[in-house]
Amino acid sequence: MKFGVFLPNGSNGYIPSTASPRYLPTWEHNLAITLEAERHGLDFVLSMMKYRGFGGETGYWDACLETFTLMAGLAAATTRIGLFPSVTLLAHHPALAARMVATIDQISGGRCGLNIVTGWNRPEYAQMGLWPGDRHYERRYDLAVEYLGILKALWRDGRVTHAGEFYRLDDCTVRPHPGRELPIVCAGQSPKGVAFTAAHGDHNFVMAHPAKLRAIVDAVKAEAARHGRTVGTYALFGLIIADTDAEARAIGEQIIASADRGAIANILASAALDTNVGGTADRMKEALGLPMEEGNIAFMSFPVIWGSPATVAARIDEVAAATGIDGMLFSWPDFVSGIRLFGEQVLPRLACRAGS
Repeated sequence: MKFGVFLPNGSNGYIPSTASPRYLPTWEHNLAITLEAERHGLDFVLSMMKYRGFGGETGYWDACLETFTLMAGLAAATTRIGLFPSVTLLAHHPALAARMVATIDQISGGRCGLNIVTGWNRPEYAQMGLWPGDRHYERRYDLAVEYLGILKALWRDGRVTHAGEFYRLDDCTVRPHPGRELPIVCAGQSPKGVAFTAAHGDHNFVMAHPAKLRAIVDAVKAEAARHGRTVGTYALFGLIIADTDAEARAIGEQIIASADRGAIANILASAALDTNVGGTADRMKEALGLPMEEGNIAFMSFPVIWGSPATVAARIDEVAAATGIDGMLFSWPDFVSGIRLFGEQVLPRLACRAGS
């Protein structure tokens, strides 16, 4: 069982609420988080990318550190932990992305992978003149297949000639290159997303109530097997760890009660534009009235595991045993102290971590 950290490189992390810490993203904060995660033996960190936030009272995600630059800095400052920047396909030509990732991989000594973001949030790209039209909602995984094929060829061979529907490259070179295909993750939750990740990715990131995770895991494995591949599933969870279960529950309930309704309205307005059925946007639209265990929108639809260290450890073991997931990607209201508490008081209790 692998564990990762969803870095808060956007304003206020992953909780649009006035009852959670509010901050602008900084290099110092993300470095402290990553070093703490590495110190406690966590396996990887992943940074997102947002070009336009959702405002509201908290200014949610209105500021965001650039993902590749951040990961290059973290690569130089760490020695063991895996690093996953996020490429937004509409904003980066595949040859440029291939070169940036190859550079980070060299800086890190071979610890870099890549998170593929097909792009469902139209306002982010429209403000830069990069939105190709609403047909992109339906065609974005077709673009992603072509994009990833170019990336992998450049990493493997250092050059590619390609004439496709979306890209043309004439003896395009990326050197120095890794000489191998680097790990690919994608948040594929819709049927199209699952099919794409099963055919082309290495791990699938999903946010779903634990009761629904087994079906997603099985669908990804079955689809991957059709291609002669093995693809793992990592689940996203928020963690609230406190001295007692009652204290942790109270923290979570206060976050929901103090949700930033303006920011959430803007999130849902963008999600409503997405015509891709069953994906991340649909998950967000369903999350308004859910309890925190099932992924309330105040936690960006991430299900929350909460309680004392013993309770949290027991719940993580239950989820791991019941669902067959390969790992978890975590966020916390307060990341540095949360990771420290997780490393010191939860990790030693975990049966699912044995042998990892």
